[in-house]
Amino acid sequence: MRLGIDLDGVVADFNRGWTSLYNREFGATLSPSLVTGWDQIPDLTHFEHMGDFWHWASDIGGSSLFRQLDPYPGAVDALRSLSRRHAIVIVTTKPRFAVHDTFAWIAEHRIPTREVHITDRKWKVDCDVYLDDGPHVLEGLIRHRPQATVCRYVRPWNVPVPGAVDVTDWAAFAEIVG
Repeated sequence: MRLGIDLDGVVADFNRGWTSLYNREFGATLSPSLVTGWDQIPDLTHFEHMGDFWHWASDIGGSSLFRQLDPYPGAVDALRSLSRRHAIVIVTTKPRFAVHDTFAWIAEHRIPTREVHITDRKWKVDCDVYLDDGPHVLEGLIRHRPQATVCRYVRPWNVPVPGAVDVTDWAAFAEIVG
């Protein structure tokens, strides 16, 4: 089967990454647990809007934020295991400035894929099973890919989406995939 896997919030720990870098640069004490909503960053930081955040995130010490993220514990191993029986298709949304850093990140962490799509219309990528954490993305996948199994990686910043299967860890996802 083709498994459509999101990166940020699913494989890469976006919130731990940006809060750590923000704390270091601005002397703050934010923790990832404070992120309980989508696009909540302006509420937690000095950035007035997400555009200010993305401007900062585009160049932190010579690369974008996306190059500097750590994977969630167990995520890469789970993908390697799943890749023995299934095609891992990375389907992620990124700002234009992060495209090269995203490919470098995938290579550095040896993500087992031969196919990467960077798009905000993830439903255009045909997969049998999808795993994502974005509520708006999940809704689009359910609407446009009714034949697919759509899994919501349960995170504090997302809510249940009708039609999505809730997944709380990689073992549960592997069980769904089979």
